[in-house]
Amino acid sequence: MNKNRRQSIMINKIIYSIHRILGTLLSILFLMWFVTGMVLMYHTFPKVNNKQKTKVLDTLSVAHLPDFNSVLHQIPDSMLEGTIRLDQFLGETKFHVQAGKTECIIPADSLKTFSEVNWNYIKQTAEKWCSAQVIRVDTLRKLDQWIPFGQLKKDFPIYKFYYDDEENHQLYISSKSADVLQFTTSDQRFWAWVGAIPHWVYFTILRQDKDLWVKSVVILSALGILMTVSGIWVGIDAYLQRYRRQKKLASPYKKKWYWWHHVTGVLFGIFVLTWIFSGMMSLVDTPSWLGRTRNESSVDRVLSHRNVSSLNYKLDYRTVVKAYSGKIKSVEWDNFRNIPLYNIVTETDKVTIDASADTLRVLQLTEQDVLSAIHEIHGNHIPKNISLLTEYDAYYISKAGHLPLPVYRVNIDNEDKDTYYINSATGKYRHVNNHDRWGFWMYQGLHSLKIKFLLDYPWVWTLVMWTLLTGGAVVSLSGVVLGYRYVARKCRKLKS
Repeated sequence: MNKNRRQSIMINKIIYSIHRILGTLLSILFLMWFVTGMVLMYHTFPKVNNKQKTKVLDTLSVAHLPDFNSVLHQIPDSMLEGTIRLDQFLGETKFHVQAGKTECIIPADSLKTFSEVNWNYIKQTAEKWCSAQVIRVDTLRKLDQWIPFGQLKKDFPIYKFYYDDEENHQLYISSKSADVLQFTTSDQRFWAWVGAIPHWVYFTILRQDKDLWVKSVVILSALGILMTVSGIWVGIDAYLQRYRRQKKLASPYKKKWYWWHHVTGVLFGIFVLTWIFSGMMSLVDTPSWLGRTRNESSVDRVLSHRNVSSLNYKLDYRTVVKAYSGKIKSVEWDNFRNIPLYNIVTETDKVTIDASADTLRVLQLTEQDVLSAIHEIHGNHIPKNISLLTEYDAYYISKAGHLPLPVYRVNIDNEDKDTYYINSATGKYRHVNNHDRWGFWMYQGLHSLKIKFLLDYPWVWTLVMWTLLTGGAVVSLSGVVLGYRYVARKCRKLKS
């Protein structure tokens, strides 16, 4: 036997051993990931959403609302580029100014002071969120399964309310700010236990330390990638060896579980590999050398520079509140480029008002408005193509359909192939370049199959996802059985 042949055999033995050992250790984890992935298609981890927050707010009244200039004088200069929102809760009307992690709250009525955040205030908040009778309240000084995030430790103690209703609601409220941190039902908690929690490894002891959680999942995924690559090698090698010996392209394995593992591993191995890799990429930044960004443009500075003191709001916000009397839940100060805007939220809808004139009108950006903004970013000399997008494309796409249409799509003919999607009714935008496209495919494209053809036909997407996840589960289940038998054989040899 020549040297090259011996080296080839040795490499094969090493790869077979790597797959056997890692498969024995990780198959049950992979089985869990594929089964819980099926659940995640329909149920995710519960969290408080904006719709719930809006529902409990009072309706704004125009009475006692101050001139906005008097509010501006009370905002620190360092926070003028933050978001400003007006709402009312438990009879108190407040301006919320948020800049990064810093928040400043200003009373709308300067003659009033805010209620102290005490037990009585927190209890009233709990009653607003759920009308059922409270049967128990726990005082938490440790994170639990439904609030496993380390940044919430600043809210300790946290009050957990249990309600006597059919859905068994549970509500978490911060003792420091009276903010609602979580609101769950028994149904949501059940599906999270069989879906999101094991799939995302959302166990409190690990998830409360974000860095440790990310490192743990990335390491497990990396080992899984090594296991899968070695498995694909083993699967193909077994077919080739059978073909060399018998000129027959078939699995050499006769025992049932070996045969199932080999055949399904070859059929679904590439999917298993891309799915684990893309899952890992959900927690890892796309490498900078992939689709390297050559032109660093000031997109956010131009399109959404939020310094409200530099914008001319000709339309008084009180006029907007009065026009929608009895309907508005909140008003947010916003802008698109140099156009001042009010984002208003009613009980049933969201509307963006153009505040650049003293007459009430909803925003409707023109093609020229959009192009003027893009010219400011890229200059006039770079070729541009603008169109009105009435259906999703490859990179402006949503399975749930929550991304609004139509939008203006502007393609820039430069090295980065920048593309902008700008909503004419809200001024909201998305910016995509070559680096973002790589990131999209390395996570959402491969993991959630956010592929236009599939999402255009939801039943096809569902069929493909179920087929691939079932295939991955069968590969993993057969791996669990073989791993168990491998350990059992080793144990029997040790005993003998």
